[in-house]
Amino acid sequence: KEKKKEKKKKKKKKKKKKKKKKKKKKKKKKKEKEKKKEKEKKKKKKKKKKKKKKKKKKEKKKKKKEKKKKEKKKKEKKKKEKKKKEKKKKEKKKKEKKKKEKKKKEKKKKEKKKKKKKKKEKKKKKKKK
Repeated sequence: KEKKKEKKKKKKKKKKKKKKKKKKKKKKKKKEKEKKKEKEKKKKKKKKKKKKKKKKKKEKKKKKKEKKKKEKKKKEKKKKEKKKKEKKKKEKKKKEKKKKEKKKKEKKKKEKKKKKKKKKEKKKKKKKK
């Protein structure tokens, strides 16, 4: 009887152990699953982050390009303005020169006329004498 009892006890223990093992296994499996899920989540997050980063980079590039374009346009405008100014200046100079020339010519003409008049006067005087 005693022996039988002992045997029963042992059997029970074994069963319990088995159950425990099973439980442990289940727990382990659950943990593994959780880990996997977590990993997936992290991966997804990383991917999202990467995508965001890429988008940001693209935006930055676009902005840079736009800025460059604007700068170029500005420079072109400045250049054009400068050219226009230069042209105007040249035109002004030309006009001034022409005016001066005209004045000079007029002066010369007047001088000539004066001289002629003087000559005539002289002649007249001589005749009178």
